[in-house]
Amino acid sequence: MIPYLDLARANAPLRDELSTAAVSVIEGGWFILGNEVQRFEDAWASYTGRSGCVGVGNALDGLTLALRALGAGPGDEILVPSNTYIASWLAVSAVGATPVPVEPDEGTMTIRGAACAEAVTSRTVGVMPVHLFGQMTHPDVSEAARAHGLFVLADAAQSHGATVAGKPLDTDADVYSFYPTKNLGALGDAGAVVTNSEQLADRVRLLRNYGSRRKYDNEVRGYNSRLDDMQAAFLSAKLPHLRGDNERRREIAAMYAAGLGEVVGLPLVPEDTESHVWHAFNVRHGQRDRLQERLAGAGVGTQVFYPTPPHRSQAYADRSWPPLPIADRLAETTLALPVAPYLADEEVSFVIDAVRALTEELAASVVR
Repeated sequence: MIPYLDLARANAPLRDELSTAAVSVIEGGWFILGNEVQRFEDAWASYTGRSGCVGVGNALDGLTLALRALGAGPGDEILVPSNTYIASWLAVSAVGATPVPVEPDEGTMTIRGAACAEAVTSRTVGVMPVHLFGQMTHPDVSEAARAHGLFVLADAAQSHGATVAGKPLDTDADVYSFYPTKNLGALGDAGAVVTNSEQLADRVRLLRNYGSRRKYDNEVRGYNSRLDDMQAAFLSAKLPHLRGDNERRREIAAMYAAGLGEVVGLPLVPEDTESHVWHAFNVRHGQRDRLQERLAGAGVGTQVFYPTPPHRSQAYADRSWPPLPIADRLAETTLALPVAPYLADEEVSFVIDAVRALTEELAASVVR
């Protein structure tokens, strides 16, 4: 059996480093907003090419705090992809603003500048591109946003280490998730906001800690969302391995692309390889559910991102939405194959062979 993701196997090579990190925090006796948090914040800011980083409890909180720091609130509209994890939309709703869905380019599954420009109204204040499945959003989204005087807040939960032509996207801030399944994953919930704006970083830092810089001195109505020192220490231990892990993901993606191009729809492989870190390798198939079931029977675990797009969820059933056919099609046809960096070439070949054989069986059953 090749599960979609085996976190025990993923973390096993780092057991000694993670254990050392945990003991260091325990013996240090400082667990919230201590030296380990500062050390990771400095390292992650440098890694992402930003001047500032603020560790938070999780990425949803990070998006919410960043939106509030940017001034978004009731009456405002924020452009969001129609196909994304619901957290992107929830953050907009959390500050009282309205999410406005933008359909993606079907090849990259990320939004483009022209579609964003068409969705702008007098109430639009910002754009939240999502670097989906490890694929960076095209720079024309930022260009369109700037042309309309909008802020750009990137949901970078799945794009650890990705760049466009070696640089980060032009944004006001990016928000990362370090949920255990991510390319850089903690051993619990964790997130971070990165930015080149000292003022924005300071605002998020204030909001994450009850609106307080000094204990019992609360300047604003804040939140409690802080990256803890234990998770920060784990992330610092893992960070030196991220670049190599991403390279292995690219190798696996290249094997899938070479072996499966004739039998399933493939994700668009960018010429700029640094712009994709392959958090997920999503193929497309007209009989997705049957293919997933048969792959499970053959010993290959897969995952569907996301079977219910936000506009069809009960959470947003109180509103009517325009037709969003691309989001609907992606929800019905995409299937993510295992792409964890610990996979051996033989395991990747096993997955390829299984997909090829089972898609042929499904095609033959349709002919009959």
